[in-house]
Amino acid sequence: MMMKKVVLGLLAVGALAFTLSVAHADSDYEYGKQMKDLVKWMPNAKVPLAQGIKTAAAGGKAISSQYEVDEDKGFQLSVFVSKGATGADVHEVIVNFEDGKIKSDEKLTDPDDIKDAGNQLAAVAQAKVTLDQAVDEALKANPGFVAIRVVPKASGEAQVTLLKDGKTKKVTEKLD
Repeated sequence: MMMKKVVLGLLAVGALAFTLSVAHADSDYEYGKQMKDLVKWMPNAKVPLAQGIKTAAAGGKAISSQYEVDEDKGFQLSVFVSKGATGADVHEVIVNFEDGKIKSDEKLTDPDDIKDAGNQLAAVAQAKVTLDQAVDEALKANPGFVAIRVVPKASGEAQVTLLKDGKTKKVTEKLD
């Protein structure tokens, strides 16, 4: 009986890990599809990713951030911010990429965004390093690059996507 519980527990952990990796892979795939447009728009970005994170995090804890080309809203700097103690109150804060001021702040309602935010919040819950600090460290180690995305991982690291001369590079930074 005890062995059965252990095996079922391990299967559950494995299924969760697989689900998280597949969800993250889908997220990477979706992000990759807009890369051509991002490369075109990034020269217009006057606000570094880390600065956008700091601005948005004034009202909570930043749990991910990216420059993106949104189908409806165009080129923007998006930061997911947890504003509640339980993590149930997550907002997407759009920071103006030209002047660094908050452009909008809306509570997440899309089920996929809420799911992603829950995974990201769990990944940064015990972090000793903020996402903007992780981005700064990645940039120090990679001169000439600009950061365009940072996503925390369940492994206690953040994956930072960097851009230089139209090419991307993914690096990891420890959060603990």
